[in-house]
Amino acid sequence: MIVPVHNAVAELEACLESVYRTTPRDCEVLILDDASDDARTQPLLRSWVGRAGLAWRLEIQVKNLGFVGTVNRGMEMTTGDVVLLNSDTVATPGWYEGLRRCLRQDPDIATATPWTNNGEIASIGGMCQSLAVPADPDKVASVIQSTGSPVYPDIPTAVGFCMAVSRRAIQMLGVFDQELFGLGYGEENDFSMRAREAGLKNVLCDDVFVAHVGGRSFEPRGLRPDEHSMSRLLSRHPEYHKLVHEFIATDPLSARRNELLAALHDAGLMT
Repeated sequence: MIVPVHNAVAELEACLESVYRTTPRDCEVLILDDASDDARTQPLLRSWVGRAGLAWRLEIQVKNLGFVGTVNRGMEMTTGDVVLLNSDTVATPGWYEGLRRCLRQDPDIATATPWTNNGEIASIGGMCQSLAVPADPDKVASVIQSTGSPVYPDIPTAVGFCMAVSRRAIQMLGVFDQELFGLGYGEENDFSMRAREAGLKNVLCDDVFVAHVGGRSFEPRGLRPDEHSMSRLLSRHPEYHKLVHEFIATDPLSARRNELLAALHDAGLMT
């Protein structure tokens, strides 16, 4: 697992606590601090790494590399499949095992993205609809995990708040394109499109839920989607816009989403 970090201390604390609580003790966690300038960040990171033990590793980057450079460094420092987790997320029981299980279902799966409250096409409340972080993410995750059977539907692109990436895909495609996308935004979409072009799949891990605050991790670096990030993406993949808009219009996730929303409503977790 790779957790890129830049400030956002309150969200970071909640993220690390959730990772510690929900992942196996032997799960390797690589935390990369991208030259955070909030003096509280590194003491917090050292405290959690000390508490978690040898499976957790902390790397402090003196020079700011941006999100793409930081994640690429993490992928190059590891050897197996990886899970990229933003530091403004809240993990839930079984999430890590669920993502790994999803990747292992099919060697052609390049990326797997879980459901979330705030994650564009992976939003449980509706296509591209954002909800607040639920009061009890664990209960939401439990209902989703126990309702029906996962089908791992194809999606046009992974969503970067939390995505599992197969090592096979990294070996075939390389890492994210830092030259084109600079500090960040659009890199996971480009990677997903390159995967599709190579005959690989991007899927929704539809029995896993990870909560996402959104707009906090790396926000002080000015990293947010804009017309420039889309222009960079379309310069390489002119079909991307049409592909995603058709996916949103047809909403092939609706049957599975509605099944889960009904179960969440019955459990009193969603109105």
